[in-house]
Amino acid sequence: MLRKFRKIVFLTGAGISAESGLATFRDTNGLWNNYDAEVVASLHGFQANPSLVHQFYNELRKQMFAAQPNSAHLALTHLQQHSHADIQIITQNIDTLHEKALSQNVWHIHGQINQLRCINCGKITETWEPWAENHRCCSCFGELRPNIVFFGEEIFFSPKIEQLLNEADLFVAIGTSGTIPPASTFVCDVRQHSGLTIALNLEKPANYRDFDIVINGQISKTLPRFIEKLLIYQ
Repeated sequence: MLRKFRKIVFLTGAGISAESGLATFRDTNGLWNNYDAEVVASLHGFQANPSLVHQFYNELRKQMFAAQPNSAHLALTHLQQHSHADIQIITQNIDTLHEKALSQNVWHIHGQINQLRCINCGKITETWEPWAENHRCCSCFGELRPNIVFFGEEIFFSPKIEQLLNEADLFVAIGTSGTIPPASTFVCDVRQHSGLTIALNLEKPANYRDFDIVINGQISKTLPRFIEKLLIYQ
């Protein structure tokens, strides 16, 4: 079913970064095991205890700063560099492993670990340093929060994401559980416009029936092989 494609959209989830040593949030050894997710990943939790929320994301920032892209991240960069198609990467991951792999056109719909946002003026501050609640925005002295999508908040770049999905003739979901909306519904958006849909995951995602093709296995192995086959047509 592979052929020459004009616009390719990849959706990446925690599974692509797990092989770089980053724990997922909900697994047995997940990042939320020692924290209450409703506290560290909600606006209410941040307002009630900003010190705890900053502590959580400071620890996470340190882990993600040290992490390095694996062969799956590098394979996506390789495809972008050698394909004539327009290739966009929508990621649920807040790490910057795609950027470390030198990928382009990366859309962080859940935010980035190395960014903070002023709750007053909206200015974005980029840093890998630890942050404390008494640090303030350099523009308006407003309080800074992690530039992360908390529970109940809308994803970033919604209009752009809708455009990309409407135009995609190939959609590939990588390392996603298929359980977290709205990303779990992206495949259906593409199918409405007759795009080919493929899922690569260690196990079948929860929404596997929505895909034309499902490839199970270790992402760092299955994705580079898939991309080499895809490049034959590009």
